[in-house]
Amino acid sequence: MDFKWVKYEVEDGILTLTINQPEKMNAQNADTMIEMERAFDVADNDDLVRVVIVTGAGASENYFMERMQGREDNQPHRDEGGVLTLRIYDMKKPVIAAINGAAVGIGITMTLPMDIRIASKNARMGFVFARRGIVFDGCASWFLPRAVGISTAAEWVYSGKIFPAQEAYDKKLISEIVEPEDLMPRARQIAAEIVQNTSSISVALCRQLMWKMLGADHPMEAHIIESKSLNWIFGMPDAREGIESFIGKRPPAFPMKLSSDMPVFYPWWKQREFKYY
Repeated sequence: MDFKWVKYEVEDGILTLTINQPEKMNAQNADTMIEMERAFDVADNDDLVRVVIVTGAGASENYFMERMQGREDNQPHRDEGGVLTLRIYDMKKPVIAAINGAAVGIGITMTLPMDIRIASKNARMGFVFARRGIVFDGCASWFLPRAVGISTAAEWVYSGKIFPAQEAYDKKLISEIVEPEDLMPRARQIAAEIVQNTSSISVALCRQLMWKMLGADHPMEAHIIESKSLNWIFGMPDAREGIESFIGKRPPAFPMKLSSDMPVFYPWWKQREFKYY
């Protein structure tokens, strides 16, 4: 793929998206956010991509300075980081964050809608917005409290402190800490487990069931769409293959494709028949 700010590399069903501005500590500008959004569009429509890993070529920072001039026209403007995180939120495919440096500002908020976050023991993170006299971006006010709880989110945001990977692990922002040299191999190991053993259709539906139910008012909403999904998928080739491969004690070869075989009710949260979202 022809991208300027990110590397787009697909191998064995795994897309590695690398933010590639090491000379600027990966300071992410608006162009980077737009390009990342386009990369996720491409990945979501490519059946050769089953899992996405996002990382940086060296350290990772934010792009506060890019926006210090503000907008003189006073016209409504959507935060580019928020546009990106909303795109990740609607992905059909799992996204893994491999954090290897200083993830600050959008460098950390963009990871919040990703499904799994792992970090090098040398990584540092920070929601430093209050120390810069601004507010957070990337829809972090929605994602962060859901990831770590309101108390931890409040401590990190109000203080604006930089904290180490160990604190991020202790407070459940990341799921693993590894040696720097083990970061990408471990991310690929997690991704390969998904690629080799699961139905892309099942993963896509389960991913969106979990994310969208975070905002549901009642478990009945989950029951309704889970029932609809189960009624549909039990008659599909992937379900038959899952059962037959299990009985035959062989690796599965799921035939269905995300590009052509998703149910007609997907995305259900945008359809009028459902009362929510």
